[in-house]
Parts: sequence; structure tokens; C-alpha cells
Amino acid sequence: MNETAARLDRIDAVAARMRETFGEPASVAIVLGSGLGDVTRRVLDPVSVDAPSLGLPGSGVGGHAGKVTCGRLGGRKVLVFQGRSHLYEGHDLDTVVLAVRAAARWGTRGLLLTSAVGGVDPALGPGSVMLVADHINLSGGNPLRGPNLEALGIRFPDLTHLYSPRLRALAQAASPEALPEGVYCAMPGPSYETPAEIRMLGLLGANVVGMSLVHEAIAAQHAGMEVLAFAVVSNAAAGLSAAELTHVEVTEACRQAAGRLGALLVRVVEQW
Repeated sequence: MNETAARLDRIDAVAARMRETFGEPASVAIVLGSGLGDVTRRVLDPVSVDAPSLGLPGSGVGGHAGKVTCGRLGGRKVLVFQGRSHLYEGHDLDTVVLAVRAAARWGTRGLLLTSAVGGVDPALGPGSVMLVADHINLSGGNPLRGPNLEALGIRFPDLTHLYSPRLRALAQAASPEALPEGVYCAMPGPSYETPAEIRMLGLLGANVVGMSLVHEAIAAQHAGMEVLAFAVVSNAAAGLSAAELTHVEVTEACRQAAGRLGALLVRVVEQW
């Protein structure tokens, strides 16, 4: 078996386990970032399993439960990943986007991403929720590198409308107040950025900075999924606050925002 076939077989094996465990495909897959696991409590008739039982990596990061839950949210069948794999954990990019690609092969057509971020734009204070309208990928990796997986998508996908304008409009209509929209910059981590790097990112046009999300979004677009992404600001980025940045702070700030975001996600999925 050649390398490309082996990669696709790995994806299809996870998709098959999703089918065996959860039945018919979910309409929307949801990936929850650090501290946002409480959103899962809103899922009705949940069936939860550990990620490794599906052939996915477990979580080695605080604030990520490493569970996969299937149930109903806003009247639609959803698949919720409580946590994700990251490049900084040492995973290769095929592993980082494995859950998203497997969901697409299972038959799920929508992807809703969330991520805890640092606010580069001073107007986005802790607790702010931003709709991702575009991204800058400075992580050093792209999940489409290497032989193209033709069974998933084309060699050169257009990312102009990666973050669906239709779904962003839907999210705005579902929100009780206007949501800021902006640019997510992905950095490799796991160290937080330096103040000089944050100044650079501001000059480049980034509004928030994180260590995930963009790889999953690219892989989803390649596989034909429609993508919506929320960035939850957990802290001011380095140099914009006198406070020392810690992962505990990130997780706690996101946990406090989870209730508000969860209610919004229900309304968004309902109209999806």
C-alpha cells in the first residue's frame, strides 16, 4: 500500500468507527477549545466516548477532556469534540486534522470551530467572542502539504471564503448583540508570543492569536465542509497587559464565557 492510500485508510477507519458508534452522520461537527467543554452539557440525548476508542489521539492539554459526544443541539444531530490535537504536542498535521477529515468522510457537511485566543486588538478584552472572518497562518504547517488526497478534495482549494459568509451572517442574526469579526493568526506554540511578536501581528492585521483552528479549517474546506469559527478571547496578548500569561488563566476565562457562547451555538446550529 502506498503512502497516500495508507493516509486515506486511516481516515476511513475513524469514519467507520464513528458510523458504528453513532449511526447516521451528524449535520455539524463542533470542536471545542480550551475551557469550553461545558458547552457539551447543552447536547441532548448524548452518547460520549473517549477519543482513542474512535482511533483519535487522547488529549494531553489541560482544559481539553479528550471526549467525543454525539447528540442533538438546536434540533440537529451534532458531533462534539471536547478538545483537539495540536502541532505543539508533537503531532503531525495528518493527526491534527484527522477528526475533521474523518467527520467529513462520515458524511458531516458542517464544521463549527472554537478556539481560546489572545487579544491582539486592544478592543477585544477577555471574555470577548469574535467571529473569524479570515486567518494568517504563521504556524509553519499546512495540512494539504504532500500528495493530495484526491478522495477528499482538489489539489489547490480556494480559501477566499473559507469562513463561510453565509454562516457568519447567520451567527450575527442569532447573536443578541453584534459580534466583532476579524483575523485569527495561528502561531506554532506552545510558548506564548513575545511582546515584539504581538506588535508584528498587529501590523500584519491580526486581531487575535492562537495555536490551532486554521489547520482544521483548511482541511475542512478541502474536504467540502462549510466552516464557521468563533475565537474566545481569554487574555490580552503579551505586552498589552502587566499580567503574566498562564494556561490556567486561559482555561478559566473561557469557562466563564462558555455559558454565553453555548447559548449562541444552540441558536446557530438550529438555523444551520
